[in-house]
Amino acid sequence: MPRRIQQEDLADSLARALQFISHHHPPDFVRAMRRAHAAETHAPAKAAIEQILVNSRLAALGRRPLCQDTGVVQVFLRVGVEVQFGRRDGQAPVALQRVADEAVRRAYTDPINPLRASMVRDPLGERRNTRDNTPAIVHTELVDGDRVEVLVAAKGGGGDVKARFATLNPSDSVADWVIGQLPGMGAGWCPPGVLGIGIGGSPEQAMLLAKQAVFEPIDIDALRQRGPADAAEALRLELHERINALGIGAQGLGGLSTVLDVKVATAPCHAATIPIALVPNCAATRYIRFTLDGTGPARFEEPDAELWAGIPDRFEMPDATAVDLNLLDRQTVASWRVGQTLLLSGRVLTARDAAHKRLVDLLERGQPLPVDLRGRVIYYVGPVDAVPGEAVGPAGPTTATRMDKFVGAILSQCGVLAMIGKAERSAQTVADIRRHGAAYLAAVGGAAYLLSKAIRAARVVAFDDLGMEAIHEFELREFPVTVAVDAKGRTVYRFIEARTPAPE
Repeated sequence: MPRRIQQEDLADSLARALQFISHHHPPDFVRAMRRAHAAETHAPAKAAIEQILVNSRLAALGRRPLCQDTGVVQVFLRVGVEVQFGRRDGQAPVALQRVADEAVRRAYTDPINPLRASMVRDPLGERRNTRDNTPAIVHTELVDGDRVEVLVAAKGGGGDVKARFATLNPSDSVADWVIGQLPGMGAGWCPPGVLGIGIGGSPEQAMLLAKQAVFEPIDIDALRQRGPADAAEALRLELHERINALGIGAQGLGGLSTVLDVKVATAPCHAATIPIALVPNCAATRYIRFTLDGTGPARFEEPDAELWAGIPDRFEMPDATAVDLNLLDRQTVASWRVGQTLLLSGRVLTARDAAHKRLVDLLERGQPLPVDLRGRVIYYVGPVDAVPGEAVGPAGPTTATRMDKFVGAILSQCGVLAMIGKAERSAQTVADIRRHGAAYLAAVGGAAYLLSKAIRAARVVAFDDLGMEAIHEFELREFPVTVAVDAKGRTVYRFIEARTPAPE
């Protein structure tokens, strides 16, 4: 007898799930981060992990996004062959892609907790934002049974952009290949997090295995205690130890924890190959599983408050240096030293990829800029829309390396004093920073709601049509950053020395 499941129940469940995971880490991730914080001895890394934990608590209490990048929606459906889809509205069932898109549209435009829309259409052309974060990425598998098993994830761009794939020879070392990828991946994926490794199958199957692997529960400590039962588990242990020994650490600042766990999934493959894929999950880990059995939509229970017991409701930096951005000059910037912690107060401008492209295009055409950048600090951020009571929604840093191609022109022609973002900069950008006596300041990726509380006012000052990528002016109050590249070109990111420079 087929089991009838209403498509409205699937849509309702997906929409609820997307709202829930926007502000709730999985409990195993919080527990793993707490263990990493307790074990960490490197002060900058320990402070970064603490900010992520405080942010986790605040986001759950405030029911606002953990990260400003609220993710690309990825839905994995395992549909039992005995399931029959129906609709309560009396209409014929529609494609599951349409059901998922309806749920995404509802979740991301929710007026109580609006989520940032990041999806663009026409990727090679106008790249217009769809404004509701559709379409979802939907994978459907037919399986035995009469249930629908669902995994829904909101995957940030900083993690997926660091994905890697290769086809190795059977005699090659899988572990060595993975270790070789880590320095080149940098810190843009916001470590510490989980790495998924997919091995075998065909190229696309290996990538899918790696993607799904990152959503398995964190259990590396239990595996270490009982020992490996097979080659895949032995590889997990080896990679976990060797990756953390690299010293990349939280946010790339050094320290003990680059990965919280390494997951390995395998499939049979051609005798002449070892397809291998790597996909990281970041500090904004957002996913949940549920099952539909025809009795109605899924419900999601709040974790026990004990999960965050002892985590404060604010982040303190007693040894930080206070900086008034409204009085900032090049002499003050020159006095900063790499690794120093600062608390920024005053006015800052925001600009991401699209805004930088427009600014540089205007400079190349000799046209005036819509905003004066002289003596200013630029924050690389695309915030979530605010709700009543907020100056701005969650507003954490975006990956700074994407702006590297624009830095030379921005520093030389516009007089910018400093930039705020996350992750490392290219060798050329570090040289440009040194040449112009500027600085690069790192904020913690994955702490967006916490950081937004240090933003007391916000207004759009240019390029309003770009939505979240418009240029805003923020008024900051004690916004925490680390000097990641100082005016002398010294950098906190030690791991970049292991890289092979990319061709210009």
